[in-house]
Amino acid sequence: MNEKHLRIRVEQCLALSKASNCPRRKFGALLLDPRRNVILMDGYNGGPRGGGRLCGGEECLRDTLGVKSGTRMEIGCHHAEMNVVCNAAASGVATGGAWLIVTGEPCVMCAKMIHHAGIGRVYVVSGGYAGENGVDYLARHGVEVVAIDGPQDPRLAAP
Repeated sequence: MNEKHLRIRVEQCLALSKASNCPRRKFGALLLDPRRNVILMDGYNGGPRGGGRLCGGEECLRDTLGVKSGTRMEIGCHHAEMNVVCNAAASGVATGGAWLIVTGEPCVMCAKMIHHAGIGRVYVVSGGYAGENGVDYLARHGVEVVAIDGPQDPRLAAP
């Protein structure tokens, strides 16, 4: 995949993240076939399929409960990476050898899912997620992780 097409896919992933209903942070994920330069599947973070609420309604339950970043993954919305891999599985789309673009570093649980799904490369939009993450897990298990420029996490912005 050439640089021009990769940049377009990053823009598409950032646009997709706007579909999230999470009040805290919006994430997007695109699963790509790098040989054919096509999107295989997409996903974003939010409540359960069918419109159910997982979080605290209009406020983030993780914030309300003071949950430390990188912990208690059972609290909060379904992650974009989880959704893209599950969407692929539900649709019979193979993930082996695919590439993934995500708008922030995957958590450890999502990193495990990415690895076990056989995804070979993960492009992380830099400046995305300010917390403990699974990037080291991916690297230790042979998944190539590439940082790519993007907008910064607003929680990191100077006052």
